[in-house]
Amino acid sequence: MAVYPAHGVGLIEAIESQTIGGVDQSFYVMRILDNDMTIMIPTANSDNVGLRAIISADEVDKVITILKERDITITPQTWNRRYRDYMDKIKTGSVFEVSVVLRDLYLLRADKDLSYGERKMLDTAKNLLIKEISLAKEIDEQEVELQIEKIFS
Repeated sequence: MAVYPAHGVGLIEAIESQTIGGVDQSFYVMRILDNDMTIMIPTANSDNVGLRAIISADEVDKVITILKERDITITPQTWNRRYRDYMDKIKTGSVFEVSVVLRDLYLLRADKDLSYGERKMLDTAKNLLIKEISLAKEIDEQEVELQIEKIFS
């Protein structure tokens, strides 16, 4: 199991070699759990693309701390600028950055209606966190979702 930025948790099913442009390269063949999509990631630059192991149970506590943090200021900016900033954070692949995005969007939602893109991003961030936390803590995804909802209720 590993995490691929913006796609979430997946299972590395194989390592394959292919010749591309006359050069032999080896790839991780990864199946994303959420949508059954299969992607191939060059093993040589897997670090550059952000492929990483699932967080530890201890790191889940840091995620929860980020989600519970309320002493923050969301800078006023247009929704599309905010959307771009948040998408950049999600693309980093950092579970902590995804936590910041989820927290900020939940807090923003309490003040005003989110745009369609922001609502979709909130769902994406939430699903990414739910899947990874449930695997890290070895608990059911519905239980994780209830815990997250409780933090923001």
